[in-house]
Amino acid sequence: MRCETLSVGRWWPTALAVLLVIAAAVAAWAFAADPDSPVQSPEKTVHRKQSEGLAVRIVYDNNPFDKRLTTAWGFGCVVTGLEKTILFDTGGDGRILLANMRACGIEPGEIDAVVLSHNHYDHTGGLGAFLEANSRVSVYLPKAFPEGFKRQVRGVGATVVETDEPHKICEGAWTTGVLAGGIPEQGLYLKGQQGLVVITGCAHPGIVEMVEAAKAHAGTRPDTVMGGFHMSGVSQRDVQGVIETFKDMGVAHVAPTHCSGDETRRWMKEAFGEGYRSAGAGARLTFQPGTGS
Repeated sequence: MRCETLSVGRWWPTALAVLLVIAAAVAAWAFAADPDSPVQSPEKTVHRKQSEGLAVRIVYDNNPFDKRLTTAWGFGCVVTGLEKTILFDTGGDGRILLANMRACGIEPGEIDAVVLSHNHYDHTGGLGAFLEANSRVSVYLPKAFPEGFKRQVRGVGATVVETDEPHKICEGAWTTGVLAGGIPEQGLYLKGQQGLVVITGCAHPGIVEMVEAAKAHAGTRPDTVMGGFHMSGVSQRDVQGVIETFKDMGVAHVAPTHCSGDETRRWMKEAFGEGYRSAGAGARLTFQPGTGS
C-alpha cells in the first residue's frame, strides 16, 4: 500500500485564506452583537442617552437612600438623558464613588464631562480615582481653583475648562457661573420641561443666590432645587424665609441633601408636601427634558 502525504507548500495558502475569512466573520458578528461596544457612532450614543429621559442619580451622599450604596460625607451625582453624561462633584473618596456608581449601573467610561462645584475635598476627593478609570473627559471647575490642582488634572490627560461666567456643557445643561461668598462656587442647572433643575454642591454663597443666578441666566423659572443647601443648624425662621423665597420664584420641588441638615429637610418636607423629594445615596430623580439650549 502506498501512503501519500499532503504537501504543506501546496495546501497552506488555501487553508490560511479560509481561516482568515472565518476569523473575520466571527469578529464582525461579535462586534455587531455587542450593543455596549465602546466603538459606536456618535449618533447612536446620543440617541441611547437621550432616549432614557432626563435623570439625576445621586451617587455620593451622607444621607442613606439605597441600601446597596455606601454613605459618606460629601456629594456627587450623575446627570443622564442629555447629549453628554455629566458627573457633578465626586464626593470625598474615590473608592466609594466608583463602587456606588457601579451599584447604580453607571460605568466611569460613560461619563463625558465632570463639573466641580468648589474646592472642598468632600466634593473633589474622588476625582483622582475617577480619572484613573476615565481621563477622556473635560473637567469644568471655577477659575479660582489652585494651579497645582489644574496641573494634576491635565497631567492625567483630562481637559481643564476654567469657568467664571455661566458655561454651556451641552444642550440643556449650564453652569450657574461662579458666585463669591467666602468660597467661590458654581452650581449646575438643567432645562426641564416644567422649569429649571438647579443642582448645588454646598451652596456656600447662599442657596437662594445660586438659584437666582440660574434663573437670571436662563430666563426661566426654577422648578426643582436639589443638592447641598448648607443650612445645617439654621434656625426655623431662616429656613422658612428660604422656603417662601423659593415659592415666590416658582420652585415646586426640593430635594435637599448633604449639608442641608436634618431639621431643614424636615421643615422643607412639611412646607412642600408632595413637592418634596426624598434624596440620598442612590436616589434617582427623573424629569421631562426641556427644549432649547
